[in-house]
Amino acid sequence: MGFIKEFKEFAMKGNVMDMAVGVIIGGAFGKIVSSLVDDVIMPLIGMITGNVDLTTLMIKIGEGEGAAELKYGMFCQNIIDFLIIAFCIFCMIKAMNKMKKEEAPAEPEAPAGPTQEELLAEIRDLLAKK
Repeated sequence: MGFIKEFKEFAMKGNVMDMAVGVIIGGAFGKIVSSLVDDVIMPLIGMITGNVDLTTLMIKIGEGEGAAELKYGMFCQNIIDFLIIAFCIFCMIKAMNKMKKEEAPAEPEAPAGPTQEELLAEIRDLLAKK
């Protein structure tokens, strides 16, 4: 029974729950960004490049059914997808950090105390009166 209790304490810690929420939101955000890339940006890029479909580019090595296909076009497409997704995530994080960084009002400076010379002069004057 101790193992189950220990696991329950671990799973209910704040940082584990925060991480779970982050993973779920990250997955949902990933779908949004993937849709942006696949359904909005890539068709525009295809239109600009003359409807070239990178995913079909390949080199066949060998002949017949045993020929290997090096699909370098799909690799290039995945690199482009990654760069666009990374840029979108960068922009989102930058916007979130900008919203989070509301500058705190500057605290008024504490009144300056007497300098060392002023304190010594005051002590001297007090001693001189005696």
